[in-house]
Amino acid sequence: MASVNWNRRALLAGAAMTVLAACAPKADEQKSAAAGGGKTYTVGWTIYAGWMPWPYAQQTGIVKKWADKYGITINLVQINDYVESLNQFTAGKLDAVTSTNMDALTLPAAGGVDTTALIVGDYSNGNDGVLLKGKTSLAEIKGLPVNLVQGSVSQYFLARALESVGLKQSDVKLVNTSDADAVAAWPTGDVKAMATWNPMLREIDAMPGANLVFDSSRIPGEILDMMIASTDRLKENPDFGKALVGIWYEVLGLMQGSSPAAVAARTAMASLSGTDLPGYDAQLATTYMYYKPADAVAYVNSPAAVTASDRVRKFSFVEGLFGQGASSVDAIGITFPNGVVQGNPENIKLRFDPSYMAMAAAGAL
Repeated sequence: MASVNWNRRALLAGAAMTVLAACAPKADEQKSAAAGGGKTYTVGWTIYAGWMPWPYAQQTGIVKKWADKYGITINLVQINDYVESLNQFTAGKLDAVTSTNMDALTLPAAGGVDTTALIVGDYSNGNDGVLLKGKTSLAEIKGLPVNLVQGSVSQYFLARALESVGLKQSDVKLVNTSDADAVAAWPTGDVKAMATWNPMLREIDAMPGANLVFDSSRIPGEILDMMIASTDRLKENPDFGKALVGIWYEVLGLMQGSSPAAVAARTAMASLSGTDLPGYDAQLATTYMYYKPADAVAYVNSPAAVTASDRVRKFSFVEGLFGQGASSVDAIGITFPNGVVQGNPENIKLRFDPSYMAMAAAGAL
């Protein structure tokens, strides 16, 4: 497998053109924003159980409701390739995007974009997994090619899985595979093992010969799923952040429990992600959702968040994911509440800022 430097990856022309077209606001939206004196913001998302509240919010008018409250326009855009969505954010084509904690660090932050972790929505509690074809023990992965999105959180997850059986990444061969291609690639003869996430994980696991040998419930709290935003956009207009947080927690309040409204909301999210309600609920069962903003705030303020970040940044540096110019693990600064800083305080590029979620917890949005 060729070495990949995600910070200098060439954009796929076709995907980029599709995203740019989707990102362009419609004429009536531009007129509406101009008439209200507000700005237009573009927010990207990809299919994942913990991120399906976003398209549901758009479908039901909740996005528009909160955008109107703050006099802005929010265009929500689905991007089929997860890494491409982060490329677009890094390139300034998106003002916010769904991301894991590690990918926020190694793509936009490492690419020089000042990035804020606006919403910590959940952590993967079984939604990421390692699959083997025709083998039932993780130790049997030694010497095999492993298909995954190289340089993403899947590589971190694979390394943690290998550690559990005394193996290293050098004991396997990494094969870079887009998440959009994972399901189609699995039945081919060359694929022997894969590290991926839901919904691809669940779909592949149902195929003949596929065996799930390790999942993220073994490393709880390490793979965070977030909404990240441009720090500059938030500084220019904090109402953009308030609107996103308001959207998020309104939907999370609607989707919990067994009431007809909650079931209808999750059924819609299931359909939007290409599955049915039982399938979607099964994915949520392996997603530790922070349904209450106070719980997400508590996590960001906790020593556990700092410890997880330290593990992720050290892995990322060793793997060269900070880019060729990074001379140490401290090259990129990461901030947490209460003045906690990891890395270079003169080069802060990733900020865990729970202040907007705290507003939601206090009913102050």
